[in-house]
Amino acid sequence: MAERYALALQKGLVAALKADAGIAALVGARVYDQPPKEATRPYVRIGGIEPRPLRTDGKAAASMTFGIEAHSRPATSGRVEATKCAEAIVTALDDADLTVAGYELVQVHWQTQSVAQDSDGESYTAIVAFTALLDG
Repeated sequence: MAERYALALQKGLVAALKADAGIAALVGARVYDQPPKEATRPYVRIGGIEPRPLRTDGKAAASMTFGIEAHSRPATSGRVEATKCAEAIVTALDDADLTVAGYELVQVHWQTQSVAQDSDGESYTAIVAFTALLDG
């Protein structure tokens, strides 16, 4: 059985982000669905994925909202590093032709992003939000 929308999209996102040269220049191979406990920063992780079913012409599809997070804690200028990661994520994914096993990706669009200092006072997190439409 094919994986459902959210897991299939998650795997496609991890593969696309790991393969992107702009992301690799900033975080190396540190792209995770769930980072290890003591992950080296900066890194990128898949945030929440929210599928909503669509039914048209007897076919199943899903409208998806998802977030990609960039986590930074350099000695100086953490906001700058987190923002650079966010911009690289947008470049990698906005209108991208992702491979999502078992589904046709109709579109993926960047919606918004934010960068904020974490509660520890040292780290920054960028969150980039997207929408996607999967058919199948």
